[in-house]
Amino acid sequence: MAAAARPGVWITFEGGDGAGKTTQATLLEEWVRAQGRETLRTREPGGTEVGVLVRDIVLYHRGEVAPRAEALLYAADRAQHVATLVRPALARGEVVIQDRYLDSSVAYQGAGRVLDAGEIRDLSLWATEGALPDLTVLLDLDPAAARERLDADDKPFDRLEAEEADFHARVRESFLGLAAAEPERFLVLDAARPAADLAAAVQARLAALL
Repeated sequence: MAAAARPGVWITFEGGDGAGKTTQATLLEEWVRAQGRETLRTREPGGTEVGVLVRDIVLYHRGEVAPRAEALLYAADRAQHVATLVRPALARGEVVIQDRYLDSSVAYQGAGRVLDAGEIRDLSLWATEGALPDLTVLLDLDPAAARERLDADDKPFDRLEAEEADFHARVRESFLGLAAAEPERFLVLDAARPAADLAAAVQARLAALL
């Protein structure tokens, strides 16, 4: 899905749980709208009706979900999400601002669940007919600091948030490896910085795409 083939722009936010993706997506949406552009704010899983059902299974199901079943559920959600929501919005010329995409599957199901990262990536690319964002913002944060943020929220952890420290360490290293392999797509930011500073950095990078 090359940028020249469509009028819209697609930005995804990635990073570990507690890194501040929701905050930055909200700030970016406000900024883009102030530039006079239409936006679509969405997330994975859960951006579509099918996605809401998948989200309940992969994040809140009380019984065991096998790692490969989990990966397939995320891929199914992604296929539906891109086909029915993302592609149509891009065709309309909108700026799509999305919380998580295939890089999360590579990091969480690949590195976290110790599955083959290449197979996980290929599965998502097949599910979405090769769709990749124009820009992926990676909010990098030490897992211990992220856990402190999550604890401060005083909300029950979902299945992934509740994983042990070594799981989240593998996820972080995977994200950083993905960013190093595709520097033209990724913007890596230290998520410990003030939210306003992070927002300004994202806006500066996106301005060139708009």
